[in-house]
Amino acid sequence: MKFTDGYWLMRPGCTARYAAEVADVQADEHRLTLYAPVKRVLSRGGTLNSPLLTVECWSPAEGVIGVRTTHHAGSVRRGPEFALPGAQEDAGKVHRDGTVAELRSGELTLRVDTSQPWRLEFTADGRTLTSVEERGTGFVTDAEGRHHMLGQLSLSVGELVYGLGERFTPFVRNGQTVDIWQADGGTSSEQAYKNVPFHLTNRGYGVFVNHPGRVSYEVGSEAVGQVQFSVEDQSLEYFVVYGPTPKEVLTRYTALTGRPALPPAWALGLWLTTSFTTAYDEATVTRFVGGMAERGIPLSVFHFDCFWMRDYQWSDFTWDERTFPDPTGMLARLKEQGLRICVWINPYIAQKSRLFEEGRQAGYLVRRADGSVWQWDLWQPGMALVDFTNPAARDWFTGELRTLLDQGVDCFKTDFGERIPTDVVWHDGSDPERMHNYYTHLYNRAVFELLREERGEGEAMLFARSATAGGQQYPVHWGGDCESHFNAMAESLRGGLSLGLSGFGFWSHDIGGFEGTPTPTVFKRWVQFGLLSSHSRLHGSKSYRVPWDYGDEAVAVTREFTLLKHRLAPYLHRAAQQAHATGIPVMRAMVLEFPDDLAAATLDRQYLLGDDLLVAPVFTDDGTVDYYVPDGTWTNLLTGDRVTGPRWVREQHGHHTLPLLARPDSVIPLAAHDQHPVSAWADDVELRVHAFADGAERTVVIPSAAGPGETARFHLRREGDLLRVTTDSPHPWRLRLGGPDGPSHASPAGTRTAEFPFPT
Repeated sequence: MKFTDGYWLMRPGCTARYAAEVADVQADEHRLTLYAPVKRVLSRGGTLNSPLLTVECWSPAEGVIGVRTTHHAGSVRRGPEFALPGAQEDAGKVHRDGTVAELRSGELTLRVDTSQPWRLEFTADGRTLTSVEERGTGFVTDAEGRHHMLGQLSLSVGELVYGLGERFTPFVRNGQTVDIWQADGGTSSEQAYKNVPFHLTNRGYGVFVNHPGRVSYEVGSEAVGQVQFSVEDQSLEYFVVYGPTPKEVLTRYTALTGRPALPPAWALGLWLTTSFTTAYDEATVTRFVGGMAERGIPLSVFHFDCFWMRDYQWSDFTWDERTFPDPTGMLARLKEQGLRICVWINPYIAQKSRLFEEGRQAGYLVRRADGSVWQWDLWQPGMALVDFTNPAARDWFTGELRTLLDQGVDCFKTDFGERIPTDVVWHDGSDPERMHNYYTHLYNRAVFELLREERGEGEAMLFARSATAGGQQYPVHWGGDCESHFNAMAESLRGGLSLGLSGFGFWSHDIGGFEGTPTPTVFKRWVQFGLLSSHSRLHGSKSYRVPWDYGDEAVAVTREFTLLKHRLAPYLHRAAQQAHATGIPVMRAMVLEFPDDLAAATLDRQYLLGDDLLVAPVFTDDGTVDYYVPDGTWTNLLTGDRVTGPRWVREQHGHHTLPLLARPDSVIPLAAHDQHPVSAWADDVELRVHAFADGAERTVVIPSAAGPGETARFHLRREGDLLRVTTDSPHPWRLRLGGPDGPSHASPAGTRTAEFPFPT
């Protein structure tokens, strides 16, 4: 929200009060409390008739410093609040030297000189990361009498801002106004399904605003050298999170707000859905599943979208008997073919649902102030919302899902959760404004915890659309309702990369686009992109996404890239384990992996998949693609062609290839079996070695498909014209140099050390 009218004036009706100096300091061993008047106090009389801000500073974790500014402390705080599972009591140390007070946490220091005009300086490694200047701490009242707390942090020359959730606007946030406010807005507007009040910059730090309601950002837009954030409240709390690398920033941030659970390995395979409003019944489902098998395209998950339930009755969690007369038998027949089952749900109860009256009488539905159930006709006629702040309502809702799990359902697509009203009363007394964004967190948590309880640790996963800070703990999330053309494909990727920079480890999207019907070319290119994402789902709105609807070549491309993803499963699951352990996403913006390469700072049409694979999707009809390669020699995993950077490259690719480049000195493990994402990955694994320099060494972990463990480990080192491999694997394995046609060497079971000639 903008409050000023240019540099000199305020907007009509706005009055601002900013911290001017430090009048007093209270300090103990771990915390600083600063008392800041909003004007310079020159005499005792200056202490009267004017606000005094209380600014508390502490550290909840090493390398993280919190700042809480309060105007009137007696306001009622009704919640909800973001959970901070990684917060400690006091992780910082206070140091005083004359008029200078410092709070140190690891390498991060907050410094204030109480003899000078108001200024907070955050430093690390001998340099200033960011600072709070003369207009950086304060409050504004507007023409409607609303009270806004605001903070400003300075931007240095060339500093770029990223994150704030899954946003489809330009990837670099500088110059944008961003409101953290959940909305069902598709992927082609400034609205977002996943709003996260966390940003990071290319200067080695991030900032988390600890407020679950609306947070309004002006990112170098109102004051072009500042990131401003404001909330309608009497208090504002934020955390500065030090890196120094973007990866380390995300690691610290997700340690504070929660790390992603590890999704099951079977979810890495291809998902196929009925699509949304298309006509389908068991015969259609059987035809789809059989058609994929006949064409040699392995499926891992089949998803039933909304109309598995009867129209007008969402959600009653009861199969439409007209189209699915034997749901339990049908699911059993699908599972006999090795498929997992996902079904669509949402947290809304239509008036015609059998659950509406039950929920109304029990008090499980969100109410208005007069005690009536909140309802409207947008989406489902007369729909109401489940009140997840009521533990009994949560148990009632998940109890209905338990019946579906007993029928054979494995996971849920937790759709919606964004259009949450503010003119309501919540069971636990929560503030409606703060609950608007937070509702989705309660919804997804309830469903995820049910799945974890019923299926066990490591088997629970969602396919969720909406989220806020902390929602990364309940993967997987997908990108929402995009259109079916190249622009939509590119905007979806921007959103996914932005979400990854906001602490979310896993992300997917609707292959082929949701609204409309893609051309065969768009479909084939989106298939490549989708099967080189963390999770891969074919889904549409009014048209099917079975590949034969888009031609024989589409079938071949879908088959080839599905089999490729299965062979990459040990590599991808290892990246998933890293996301689970560190918060580093599987799909990584180039700036995350190459923060010191200035050319990588703005790239949003390519990404790193895991540690070592660069993916540049093709967004053109003629197959032309422009992409950037960082320093070193990169090898196309599909063709064996090499590209040496740093430089920009323009290539033209047919529908069976794209830039999929292995990093210099990388070793990519490829499973021997390609018919399913889960196999005995270590048995006859192929280690694909790329541009290994003399003296290079690398350790490759073959993960366990059952969780966060491992089944084998290989250490490779090149010395001149020899490549030495040591391993603890009891299985046979093979080594291949370069691309798919490079020289190959096989090692029998029990080979623990081997040497291979390495061409110079």
